Amino acid sequence: MDPVLSAVLLGFVLGLQHATDPDHVVAVATIVTRERRFVAGVRVGLWWGVGHMLTLGAAGAGVVALNVGMPGRVATGLELLVAAMLVGLGAVRLHGALRGILAVAPDRRVADHHHGRKETVHTHHGRPHVHPSAALLAAWRDESRRVALRAMLVGAVHGMAGTAAVALLVLATLHTVTAPAVSLLVFGLGTMAGMTALTAAMAYPVARLARLRLMREAMALASGVAAIAFGCWYAVRLVV
Repeated sequence: MDPVLSAVLLGFVLGLQHATDPDHVVAVATIVTRERRFVAGVRVGLWWGVGHMLTLGAAGAGVVALNVGMPGRVATGLELLVAAMLVGLGAVRLHGALRGILAVAPDRRVADHHHGRKETVHTHHGRPHVHPSAALLAAWRDESRRVALRAMLVGAVHGMAGTAAVALLVLATLHTVTAPAVSLLVFGLGTMAGMTALTAAMAYPVARLARLRLMREAMALASGVAAIAFGCWYAVRLVV
C-alpha cells in the first residue's frame, strides 16, 4: 500500500479511537441524555467534533510554526482542566435533575405531561392536529443553539487536552509541507466521525427511554453522578 495512503488511513483510525476515550464518552453522555430526539442527540457528537477540530487545528498550527512539542506541565494542566469540566458538567446535570424531580409532585409522576407548553389544535379534513405555538418553537431553537454551543465548548476543551498527543503526530510528519495539515485534518475527521457514530448509538436508546419521566430522571441522576465521580478520579490520577 502507498505510504501516504497508509498514513492517511492510520490517522483516520487513530481519530476514531480517540473519540472513544472514556473522558470524551462521559462528557458527551451528560449532554446526550438531556435530548429526547434521536437527531438532536446525534448533533451533539457532530458539534463536539467541530469544537475538537478547532482547538486541535490551532494547536497543530502552533506546533508546526514553532517546531516544538507540548511541555509536560502544560499537558497536565490541560488534562486537569478536563477533569474540572467533567465535575462541572456532572454538577450542573445533577442539580437540574434534582430540581426537576422536586418540582413535580409524586402523584403526578406517573403520567408525562407537557407542563408549561402552549399548543394550538387545528382540524384539517375532520382530523384534529396539534401544532406547537411560535413561543414553543422559538424556545426549542434557543435550546438547540445552547446545546450546540455547550457541545462545541466541551469538544474544544478536549481538543486542547489532546494537544500533547497530536503534537507528536504532527512533529512526526514535518518532513513535508502538506503532511502536517493532512495529518491533522484526517485525524480530526476521524474523531468527528467516531464521536458522531458514538452519540448516534447512545441517542437511540436515550430517545426511546426519555419518553418516560422516571427514566429521564434516572438517566439524569446517573449521568451527573458518573461525570462527577469520573472527573474526580481523573484528577486524582493526574496528581498522584
